[in-house]
Amino acid sequence: VTLPDPPKPVANYVPVVQVGELLFLSGVLPSRDGQLIMTGKLGQELTIEQGKEASRAAVLNGLSIIRHAAGSLDRVKRIVKMVGHIASAPGFTDQPHVLNGASDLLVSIFGDAGRHARVAVGAAELPRQAPVEIELIVQLLS
Repeated sequence: VTLPDPPKPVANYVPVVQVGELLFLSGVLPSRDGQLIMTGKLGQELTIEQGKEASRAAVLNGLSIIRHAAGSLDRVKRIVKMVGHIASAPGFTDQPHVLNGASDLLVSIFGDAGRHARVAVGAAELPRQAPVEIELIVQLLS
């Protein structure tokens, strides 16, 4: 897997905060080179497959932030939790399927250490009309 450069914050926050051996990532969007790879809502402009692609892109940006903060992804002991916000049209209820794009990628990279607790939430709107925003909590090796 090739990771992009870590995305830069677009407002007054930091991309990650470390507390002990835990990293708490801010919300990460599906962008490349500072531009969203797609916009819109699931169940309206976007399909579940497109949503999975967006969630994979967002989690790759998250991994890039982790690598930058930790020095290496080899320091990841466990992906503890993921929260996924999915921009959803009225009546769309497949948020967990959309977030599987990110979850499946984490498991493929980290094996059992990539299995995580998770919340998949529908959102009326997300920043910059993003379809997905992902937060991660990660445990590092001591």
